[in-house]
Amino acid sequence: MTQTQQPAPDAAQRSRTFSWTDPATVRLAALNGLDGLGQLQAMASGEIPAPPVMVMLGLEGLEPEHGRVVTVLTPQEFHYNALGTVHGGIISTLLDTAAGCAVHSVLPAGTSYTSIDLNVKFLRPVTLASGTLRCEGTVVQRGRRTAYAEAKLTDAAGRLAAHATSSCLLFELPPTT
Repeated sequence: MTQTQQPAPDAAQRSRTFSWTDPATVRLAALNGLDGLGQLQAMASGEIPAPPVMVMLGLEGLEPEHGRVVTVLTPQEFHYNALGTVHGGIISTLLDTAAGCAVHSVLPAGTSYTSIDLNVKFLRPVTLASGTLRCEGTVVQRGRRTAYAEAKLTDAAGRLAAHATSSCLLFELPPTT
């Protein structure tokens, strides 16, 4: 016998709608010829649209520099898990985004990366009361084939909520025709 749990009668239903641009048709053509920092700066200025994952999560900004990227997110109910805190997957995605974009910021045109691993430490629960979250990623070391980065997630009071390290594989993109 399967039992279905219904929401409490007083639970208000909520909905969320968002739109995005297909990165395969618009963004990739616009990025051609730019180095990694140039690509991130074009995204930050609105010259090219943000990737769909950033729109879906509700990331509120991107501040790229060479070897460093900051992004911001205000926790919302739709980020919550069943325990009433921001889901660890959302926090991990923020950390992965900041670390990966920091690596991206040091790449020449025609080079890309993919994450090899992400090691996350959750240090405190994140809720709506945490206020605006700031996630800063920095490159620790860049080699010819790999890069190593870290990311720190702090709450509005400046308390460290999570920390991550990431290794990335660097590779040349195939020529576009």
